[in-house]
Amino acid sequence: MSLPLQGKVALVTGAGKNIGRTIALTLARDGASIVVNGRSDKAAVDAVVAEIEAAGGKAMAAMGDVSDPAVPPRLAAEAAAKFGGVDILVSNAGLRRQTSFLDMSFDEWREIMSVALDGAFLLGKAIVPQMVARGGGAFVALSGISTHVGTPNRCHVSASKSGLEGLMRALAVELAPHKITCNALAPGAIDTTRGASAGAAPPYRVNRPIPLKRFGTVEEIAAMVRLLVGPEGTFITGQTIHVNGGEFLT
Repeated sequence: MSLPLQGKVALVTGAGKNIGRTIALTLARDGASIVVNGRSDKAAVDAVVAEIEAAGGKAMAAMGDVSDPAVPPRLAAEAAAKFGGVDILVSNAGLRRQTSFLDMSFDEWREIMSVALDGAFLLGKAIVPQMVARGGGAFVALSGISTHVGTPNRCHVSASKSGLEGLMRALAVELAPHKITCNALAPGAIDTTRGASAGAAPPYRVNRPIPLKRFGTVEEIAAMVRLLVGPEGTFITGQTIHVNGGEFLT
């Protein structure tokens, strides 16, 4: 019996750990071949590839900073050489910093904006032509709750995620004739390991007003990505899907 994503190829950025890793493993479990991208931690990326292959799946490592205009075309070429092209693009890579607006430098602003927003644009430019050639596809960008509730010391993160949501809405309409769906997924508070660059957990992360009284899991985020990119999600496009336990209501 064939798996739901059999024959599909997915590129997942920021896939060495946390949400990205679990998305890669989830899509692989359902039959997709995975291009596992990370910026610098090759050991983590290689571990994800090994885990997928050990379970009988297909995967490859593809290192590079997606905010570098030279990298996404290379990733697309590597995916085409190994698997024939990409059907599913999950733009998950992003950086977090905790800096007040008055103390924030323009360099830091641009650093955060470039990975999440410029990276998604550059990835789309490189990968969408492959989707068109393969008869359709799915593009999912990871946003976040902070852009909807207003979060102190992270205006650059909020701005980048707002931009991502706007990009997905515009592309949903523009790429619909090519049978390509485009959606944003906005996680709420998720139980993950914080990167060193994110700094200590801010005070508002404690006792958050979440009606379900818990943080979400990476598996719950990956399950929604799986829905959006699979055969069940082909009539969902141009949306921002919130997975947050009720903390923010649309």
